[in-house]
This record gives sequence, C-alpha cells and structure tokens, in this order.
Amino acid sequence: MYFKRQSGESISNRFYKKVCRAILTEQSTMAGDGTEKATVIEGKEWYMAAYAPQGVPSSDHLKLRTVTISLADDSIPDGHVAVELLWISVDPYLRSRMTGHQDGLYMPQFKIDESALKCMLMQVLVAFGVGRVIKSKDSRYSEGDIVLNPYFPIAEYCVMPSDSLIRKIDVTAGIAIPDYLNALGAPGFAAWVGIVVLGEAKPGLNVFVSAAAGGVGMFAGQLAKLRGCRVIGSTGSDDKVKLLKEAFGYDDAFNYKRETDYDAALSKYFPNGIDVYLDNVGGKMLEAVLNHINIGGRIPLCGMISEYNKTWKERDGVRNLLNLVGKNVRMEGFLVGSYLNRFQDFLKEMEDYLLQGKIISKTKTYNGIDSFLESLGSLFSSTNNGKVVIQVKVNDIYTKFLPKPSLS
Repeated sequence: MYFKRQSGESISNRFYKKVCRAILTEQSTMAGDGTEKATVIEGKEWYMAAYAPQGVPSSDHLKLRTVTISLADDSIPDGHVAVELLWISVDPYLRSRMTGHQDGLYMPQFKIDESALKCMLMQVLVAFGVGRVIKSKDSRYSEGDIVLNPYFPIAEYCVMPSDSLIRKIDVTAGIAIPDYLNALGAPGFAAWVGIVVLGEAKPGLNVFVSAAAGGVGMFAGQLAKLRGCRVIGSTGSDDKVKLLKEAFGYDDAFNYKRETDYDAALSKYFPNGIDVYLDNVGGKMLEAVLNHINIGGRIPLCGMISEYNKTWKERDGVRNLLNLVGKNVRMEGFLVGSYLNRFQDFLKEMEDYLLQGKIISKTKTYNGIDSFLESLGSLFSSTNNGKVVIQVKVNDIYTKFLPKPSLS
C-alpha cells in the first residue's frame, strides 16, 4: 500500500482519548463493590533463545512467550508508562544483533543467559515501534498518547521508562502512522543521510541505488530526483522494476536476477559513469560499481544485505578497491545514530515532502505479533515491496480514525 495524505481524516485529541479510554475500560474488570480492579493484561513477546551465526534465523533461535503485565498504580514505577504496541518496524539491521558476535555493523548482541533454566531470563527483542500509552506515571504523558520509541520490545504490551520515548505523534497531522517508522523513521533518515549529506546530490548527477525498492532505496531515489539527479535502481523482480519507475519516479531500473553480468548492466544504464552510489547490498554489485564510478564519485555505504547471513570468511571480497585511489573516490560507511544532530533538519524536510505529496511510501504489512519471524525472513527473500512493518493489533478501533492508505 502507498501512503499519502488525505484531507478530512483527522480527529480531535479529545475524541481520540475518549476512544482510548473506552478501549482500556473494555480490558478492565470490576470488583464486587463496583470499583475497578487492577487491570492485568496478558500479551506475547519475542525473545532470543539461541544465536544464529549463519543463515536466516528460525524458530530454533527466536521464540514467542506469553507474559502478564499489571496496570495497578503500585506496579508501574514513577517515570514509567505502560504501552500497547500498535506498529513494529522490521529492519535488516536486526539480523546483525542475532549472530552472537560483533562484526560488520558492530551492533550490540541480544543477550542470552546460557545458565538460565527459565526462558524468562532470555532477552526480549527490541525494535523501532509506535504504541499507545494505556497507563502513565509521568505527567508528560497521558492515556491515549501515541508515542515513538527505537527500543520498544517486539511485544504486544510493555512497561518502560518514559525517558526512552523520543516523540509524541500528532494524530491530526494527516500523516499515516506507519510513515513514522518509514519515511520519517530510520529508513527515510538513512536515505536522507546517504543522498543529501554524504552523497551531496545535486542537479545533473548520475545516481545509482541498490535494493532500490526496499525501505531505504525507495526514499533514496525520490530524494535524488527531487534534487535534479538522473536515478537508476537495481531490484529483485520485474514487478519491482515497474514499481520503481511508475511509483517512485526512477528514470530506469533493472532486475539484477536477469542482468547477471552486473558490469555489462552498469555499462548499459550508465554510459557516462556513476557519480553517487548508495550501497545497500555490498558484494558483487559493489565490485561492479567500482569499475563505473566517476572521478570524484561518492559511495555512501548504508548496508550490505547480501552479506548479513554469512560469516566474514564467506562474504564476497571486492577485488578492485584500487579504483578508489585512482579516481579519488570517497567511500564511507555510516550509521544513522552518528547523524542525530541532523535529525530535525531531516524531519522538517521529509514531513513537508509527505504533506505536499512529493514523497510517497510503500509498506508490506504483516498482521499480529505472531508474524515477526515470517516478516524478518522476508527481508532476505526479495519478496517484499517497500518497508516491512507489523500491525500488532489488527482491527483496532483506533485505526479507523487515522489517515487512510491510498494507491498512487
């Protein structure tokens, strides 16, 4: 689904919070004297049971368990909130936290207590997410507030420090909630850093984006086009090639599974060479690009998804790095956390683009918390178009009051 702004879809905060209170009331029980009992919520959460150094993690590594959370006043510490998860972002970087060793992205590993007899001691997986506050012990947050957090557990409910929440979401702004994990989240920010900050995109440049129909790639191409560049993308199916050209405005695109000679493909699509390459895949594609990069070219390294499920000894080596020297090329890896000082600049620009309809997004939505393992595996299968998200609570009464998705 593509998400665009639609007018007339907003609701008042007062009415919205009334809806949230109604939902919370439905989850509560009443004592015999008519007073409200302490609400106890039962929900599911994913945890790390065993590391997966190779291949796609399976149910041998990631497991689901049921937990209970009390909403009684004395059960929630001061400065904490209880949250019902609404949407969870599923991103390739999560894979790097499940190997049991640090290399490549050098992400902290999800912890496993090998001596634990009970699975409750295994660490819950965390990811970017959007949730609804259902109980607050912080005056800054009220029941019904919609909040964003990069470290929400992959779960249905949680209690966490309110200081970990990075923003409230204005549900009347006319922006679809998944876009806060998408265009306005880590994928959009990564695309912006790669194209605007490191790529220094400007009119007339030839820009190449790999994994162009993915969460980062779809925004990278649109941002480069808005800056007057000629943009070509590579992707994993003919349908995605069509998507890139018809929905995201790419000048052209190719299916890397058909164009198996990457060097020949880049000669065809870039007769005048490549000025900026946003790398999302690494391996053989990066090697081919180095034969076509122009003098003074820039290669922001955003990710290398072709290498994530391999140990370092199994990964494809790049044999022509000497081209970087001879062509005075700047190749630079980056993590978005290193550019948080530019996040507000990014938000202002991207929110304006969304509201003006200059940027569109596409999501692949999986339904329910049980779908996390399937959604994670899909990242490495070339079966998804756009950003992968989980809608934790399907048919939530709240969602019918939000801006609706529309086909572009």
